[in-house]
Amino acid sequence: MGSNNFKYLHTMMRVNDLDESINFYSKMFGMQLLRKSDYPDGKFTLAFLGYGNEENNTVLELTYNWDQKEKYKLGNAWGHIAIGVENIYDFCEELEKNNIVITRKPGPMKHGNTVIAFLEDPNGYQIELIQK
Repeated sequence: MGSNNFKYLHTMMRVNDLDESINFYSKMFGMQLLRKSDYPDGKFTLAFLGYGNEENNTVLELTYNWDQKEKYKLGNAWGHIAIGVENIYDFCEELEKNNIVITRKPGPMKHGNTVIAFLEDPNGYQIELIQK
């Protein structure tokens, strides 16, 4: 195992409205849509977003299943994705102006000094913001 050159490639999340999710991650977090592919035989679409090409960056994969009607159950094992931000207080203020609910206001984490905040994306997935 020690000789393998491992690399963390992406995190995949299933979404109910692909355009809404792409818009959310693009507009609110400045991610770029890197690629999007339809798979008609499987009735799904994949969209990859991130801050740079997939060769050098870990990205977010959004999976849209065309026949999915009900909201996904997020499960109790799911945690969150984390995104670093320059000024967490100003950024959270900007998010709230865009009607995004901050579920944990920015401030130092319990038992530590790191300044964090939490919010939910349109599907209810948790996003942790971490002050850089």
